[in-house]
Amino acid sequence: MPTLNLPTADGRLASYTTRPPVSFPAASPPFSRIAYAAAHVVPDPLADNDPWLTPAIDWDRTIAFRKYLWSLGLGVAEAMDTAQRGMGLDWGTSLELIRSSLDAAREVPGAVIASGAGTDHLEPTPDVTVDDVIRAYEEQCAAVEKLGGRIILMASRALAKAARSPDDYAKVYGRILGNVKEPVIIHWLGDMFDPALAGYWGHADLGDAMAVAVDVITDNAAKIDGVKISLLDKEREIAMRRKLPQGVRMYTGDDFNYAELIAGDAQGYSDALLGIFDAIAPAAAAALGALTRGETATFHDLLRPTVPLSRHIFRAPTRFYKTGVVFMAYLNGLQDHFTMVGGQESARSTVHLAELFRLADAAGLLRDPDQAASRMRAVMATRGVH
Repeated sequence: MPTLNLPTADGRLASYTTRPPVSFPAASPPFSRIAYAAAHVVPDPLADNDPWLTPAIDWDRTIAFRKYLWSLGLGVAEAMDTAQRGMGLDWGTSLELIRSSLDAAREVPGAVIASGAGTDHLEPTPDVTVDDVIRAYEEQCAAVEKLGGRIILMASRALAKAARSPDDYAKVYGRILGNVKEPVIIHWLGDMFDPALAGYWGHADLGDAMAVAVDVITDNAAKIDGVKISLLDKEREIAMRRKLPQGVRMYTGDDFNYAELIAGDAQGYSDALLGIFDAIAPAAAAALGALTRGETATFHDLLRPTVPLSRHIFRAPTRFYKTGVVFMAYLNGLQDHFTMVGGQESARSTVHLAELFRLADAAGLLRDPDQAASRMRAVMATRGVH
């Protein structure tokens, strides 16, 4: 097995030898849980653009990655924050991404896909109004529906800026949900993922915010398939899950505690819509297959080693987790470079990436250790590690 030098948290270089990869058993849906992987995008590293200002997407590799997720039995949550939506990926490019992915999904038997609709083309300036937010949501929802897509209703920075009370959230969501053609997934993204969403639902206190969200969901339950909650707080997710109306699913967005939330308890379980499933897709699919067969112990055995990796990738500042997700794809040969939209490959430290490598290896998620080590050495060399 290959050996390489990696930096440690105390500033030393330490020799590290990789382990043999894990051969995850193949599994195919239907699973006993609905499972979406929020997929990242692959930029074109040779495009003559200014990465901080203009996204340039490698469409072939981006769509190939989605086909890889579908081949494992996972659904794709398209144009979400994992794809750097509103964090380098603008609405125009997001719509082209949604169109391309929907076209690809039609060619893959059984492919499941849902796509993000939000208000990110509306600048959240101080003079933005609630009616502006409604029009922005309507524009994006109509665009996704015109393409035949299913909607994930994303949280809105503009609404967080414009709303003056919880009633404004009820007004906006009531209007949008009243007009959509098919039930949607509502995404409540916490401010650890996006600081601009602080105080969402009209309250800084998460308990009060949850009460507003549950009321909105209850009032519009016929138009809601489920809610994805991304607060990294399993107790709050469980509490909200138990308050949801009959027929409304909870999709966990908890990249710290996903295994136990998906497994559930005597009173219910969470389905999944997770960014970490992009990075741990083979283990996630195998674990879901085991859970479907009633092999709960195997489910936990497969996912348990992935949790330290996920907690590392999503550590604060959590909004930089995309860097780790893309780095995993690069290490595993799913793209040929470690380049990101907006230049966000620089968002994590050299020490952070080294620990990611060690944790991915410990979880058996480096599918070709020789290739992964070679690529790791190349990245480390650009950062002065030899």
